[in-house]
Amino acid sequence: MSKGTVVLAYSGGLDTSCILVWLKEQGYDVITYLANIGQDEDFEAAQKKAESLGAKKVFIEDLRAEFVEDFIWPAVQANAVYEDRYLLGTAVARPCIARRQVEIARREGAHFVSHGATGKGNDQIRFELTCYALYPEVKIIAPWRIPEFYNRFRGRTDLMEYAQKHGIPVPVTPRAPWSMDANLMHISYESGILENPKVRPVPSLCAMYSDVCVIFKKSSLFPFLGVPVKVTNVKDSKVTSSPLDIFSYLNDIGGKHGVGRIDIVENRFIGMKSRGIYETPGGTILLKAHLDIETFTMDKEVRRIKQGLGIKFSELVYNGFWDSPECDFVRHCITKSQENVEGKVQLSVFKGQVYILGRDSPTSLYNEELVSMDVQGDYDPCDASGFIRINAVRLASRIIIPNIVISNSCTKVLKVTILFPPCSPPQVKGTPSFAGFVQHQAVTVAVL
Repeated sequence: MSKGTVVLAYSGGLDTSCILVWLKEQGYDVITYLANIGQDEDFEAAQKKAESLGAKKVFIEDLRAEFVEDFIWPAVQANAVYEDRYLLGTAVARPCIARRQVEIARREGAHFVSHGATGKGNDQIRFELTCYALYPEVKIIAPWRIPEFYNRFRGRTDLMEYAQKHGIPVPVTPRAPWSMDANLMHISYESGILENPKVRPVPSLCAMYSDVCVIFKKSSLFPFLGVPVKVTNVKDSKVTSSPLDIFSYLNDIGGKHGVGRIDIVENRFIGMKSRGIYETPGGTILLKAHLDIETFTMDKEVRRIKQGLGIKFSELVYNGFWDSPECDFVRHCITKSQENVEGKVQLSVFKGQVYILGRDSPTSLYNEELVSMDVQGDYDPCDASGFIRINAVRLASRIIIPNIVISNSCTKVLKVTILFPPCSPPQVKGTPSFAGFVQHQAVTVAVL
């Protein structure tokens, strides 16, 4: 008798193919689900493979446009970067995949979902928090956290033996000495030889690798600002305007010039450091362009607050909280901040770099006459004197921090002697002198 139906996030690779057969061994009916988010995959072959292994149903979902519009664009608006370098290519993909997995589970009456994420990484958290947020009563089967599974399959050799025993097609090409995950936004490499942070990656590891004009404005398709709506190649006048085409085109342009490749050590949410190598060409170009037009059109203090929101957004997404109430709130605030972010940025990509060449906007806050060194404009330079004096009050009024000596300590009370330096603190005109005011002062501090 079946234990129930489980929807498995399936890749067609060795791990999830073995998981499919193992779940059937445990008594589950298995529905496989493969999300197309821009990876280079033979989806037809993956479907035939899943069917041959006994999948009850196979769903292959094209989520590329949805991935760009609902997940990448909010990241662009936020200038989302985790720990100053990582553009969150994997982190924004996981809730996109899990959201459709939950939809399929509900539609098919499945009470279980499963995935092939390891027990040490971030992806297990990202998948499962999204599933629980959207389908609270769902039960999750995570094989790599089940002792009878991970004790049985201690490495690739065990998986290969299991595959051969159960008629699972095995890879005929040698496995690369690292793991790779690809989607429309980026390619990531980790594990294997890359776990040694001193090992230099081989040139063949990179897979993704002109002047363009990026336009940010409101359109009928996107009733909010701060997202790109058109990209024009200045040299050949080629224009792309749909979200998917824009991102794919910028990936192509940036990849040819080696833009967006980083080698970093990051802090996983689960509490360990890991090394990752990432290629995010299109995302890097859009980050540079959006930062430029945002600074050009956004009030200084609003942008300062928005920068903090962007950092918070990045942390929430990295940690798997895309569908949390706090992330929803932050996204709404960021969208509000983009009301005036509209305009055109011209840039060049060359030898791994993105160079901003110019910008223009109907909502610009830049006042050329006001800032000009040749025209006084509506500004009195004498006002700067008062501005400087006001800001100097705090600097001139600071008191030298005294040395503190603690003595006669006991359980509840500390006797503290504060020793002021022999010299008097800086004197500010109009304030009383502190010279000779006190040399030694004993105070009693109660410790709660």
